[in-house]
Amino acid sequence: MKRSFIAASILALGVTAALAQTDVIAQRQKLMKDNGEHSRGIGAMLKDQAPFDLAKVQAALQTFSRSAKGEPDLFPANSKDGNTKATPAVWEKKSEFDALFAKFDQDSQTALTTIKDEATFKAEMPKVLQNCGTCHKTFRQPVG
Repeated sequence: MKRSFIAASILALGVTAALAQTDVIAQRQKLMKDNGEHSRGIGAMLKDQAPFDLAKVQAALQTFSRSAKGEPDLFPANSKDGNTKATPAVWEKKSEFDALFAKFDQDSQTALTTIKDEATFKAEMPKVLQNCGTCHKTFRQPVG
């Protein structure tokens, strides 16, 4: 009886760890998806394919900032495996990875206070979006 209890406890602990890993991967994928949705709208405005909308820009920048603050914690060492596009560099260069998110947050906050019209949007927004590409080059598997 005691052995069954211990075995069940170990199994439950393993299942809980697997679920936690899946959950953290799902959380970071959701944040990245939200960033991507906002980026597409912003990109359309930058390319003059959509009208400039300050409220949408501000909403995107607020999402980027929240994401940048929360994302580093969603890459614990136990989430290397699973349905993820994160490269091993995330964990091998964790301080560099975390610093990129800090810069993304800082640039988003700066843009949030700086962008007042279409001209300031076109000057500042590329600086924010550059953070995405910089991080993806090193820390994300190519999408193919």
